Amino acid sequence: MPQGAAIRNMFAGIARRYDLTNRILSFGMEGLWRRRLVRLVAERAPRDIADLATGSGVIAYALKRRLPQARVSGYDFCRPMLDVAEAKQAGAPEADRIPFALGDCLALPLADASLDALTIGYGVRNFEDRAKGLGELRRVLRPGGAAFILEFTQPSWWMRPFYYLYLKTFLPLVAWATTGDRKAYEYLAGSIASYPTKEAISEELRAAGFSKVRAIGLTGSIVAIHIAEA
Repeated sequence: MPQGAAIRNMFAGIARRYDLTNRILSFGMEGLWRRRLVRLVAERAPRDIADLATGSGVIAYALKRRLPQARVSGYDFCRPMLDVAEAKQAGAPEADRIPFALGDCLALPLADASLDALTIGYGVRNFEDRAKGLGELRRVLRPGGAAFILEFTQPSWWMRPFYYLYLKTFLPLVAWATTGDRKAYEYLAGSIASYPTKEAISEELRAAGFSKVRAIGLTGSIVAIHIAEA
């Protein structure tokens, strides 16, 4: 498992260029994946939602636009990433603002059973203790609530040769050009390549206490959305 302090420092170093780099590295697909995630959340019409590992806040803002009457909050354990998220709402009316706060997914500053839904995009892969983190996701959800997890996974067989070549060559080079931090994205490539399949993560979610779990593979299953009900 990755070390939390090292991950925090890594994201602090790339915070200002994070959104642009993600768009380039995904060839714009990250926006499509995010919209699919938000549509799935909106189908349940939750009232209290937290976006965990919120980073620059892109998912939190998308949720607020789609569900303007919902209470949406964002949490991340990296202060420079939260600074980027908060800067995006400068001058916005109070009613449209999203509260962002420091929060580690291994010890969330949220009460038991306080959320109808939570989202986490590309954060579970970075948990220092995945079993503990998934247990925290389950703890803060109300009965009938759901966690929506957007994460990289192992691709379909036909995609694997192309995808692993991309991870080893194109991704670190482009990331170096856009952020100046090649090592951060070498870590990204390695963490994706070693991450469990969506089927294995589904089993870990069930072990964490979620009653209903399903996974939706996207774009040749290079990413998946897990929907785990409390």
